[in-house]
Amino acid sequence: MLRHRFMQVALILLALTPFVSVPAAEPAPASDDLRVMSFNIRYGTAQDGENHWDKRKDFVVETVRAFAPDLLGTQETLGFQRDYLAQALTGYESLGVGRDDGGDRGEMMALYYRTDRFEKLDGGHFWLSETPEVVGSKSWDSSLPRMVTWVKLRQRAREDAKPILFFNTHYDHRGETARIESSKLLRRQIETIGEGCDVIVTGDFNAPEGGAVYQALFANDGETPSPVVDTFRAFYPERQAAEGTFSGFRADAIAGPRIDWLAAGRGWKVIDAAIDRTAKDGRTPSDHYPVTAILRRD
Repeated sequence: MLRHRFMQVALILLALTPFVSVPAAEPAPASDDLRVMSFNIRYGTAQDGENHWDKRKDFVVETVRAFAPDLLGTQETLGFQRDYLAQALTGYESLGVGRDDGGDRGEMMALYYRTDRFEKLDGGHFWLSETPEVVGSKSWDSSLPRMVTWVKLRQRAREDAKPILFFNTHYDHRGETARIESSKLLRRQIETIGEGCDVIVTGDFNAPEGGAVYQALFANDGETPSPVVDTFRAFYPERQAAEGTFSGFRADAIAGPRIDWLAAGRGWKVIDAAIDRTAKDGRTPSDHYPVTAILRRD
């Protein structure tokens, strides 16, 4: 009986006690780090035998997916390759036009960005010539029209942050003067189009580290520092022998010059940088190794 009365009193007290909920722990915020990849995928109509595009295109996609970039800059991309990647890499939007006519003719500097992370604010193209606004133009000793594709992005999760201005390019493979002048032009455009933005540049520059082409982009202009830094060298200050980025489809080809660069504005901290040595059965997914960086806003 006493036990029954005690239980009744306990239930009444419980009913009168205010219910206090314990708030669930907030989920950890998503990483704000930015994953960037530059990848010369080799034009898809090249007579490459066992390394033809049709035999390696899935390998290219696998390589990109494995790194899972937020931003991807490709070079030597033909229209059907741009479209194949756009279809295979779900969750990305692409931008790229042919260097010959600003349409579908010629190789593209096709770039890709994650739509769940970014909203496009603007985008465009300019040619690496004395008349950069003229479609298909070339100058100096350039053997072919060369160009830059760019996109201006707002980060959806951080609308108060600076926009990101992403440039992607491919310099001429023959003209040394054209490459030097292309670096000067790109640097001016970074400072003009990229004003007020956090800048990222990807590309195949067809030039070694330390030469005149490299210096024109990264060296001080008098006392004025370049608006961008070489992410690989920022992360690895000591130069090594095995830093080559042209593979010729051979997994053992790791020497030679580092001609593929990934640059970032001075508002970024370089968390990681790498040359992706992915290979299968001694073959690489393209004749260039992709280069990558993980960046964080300072």
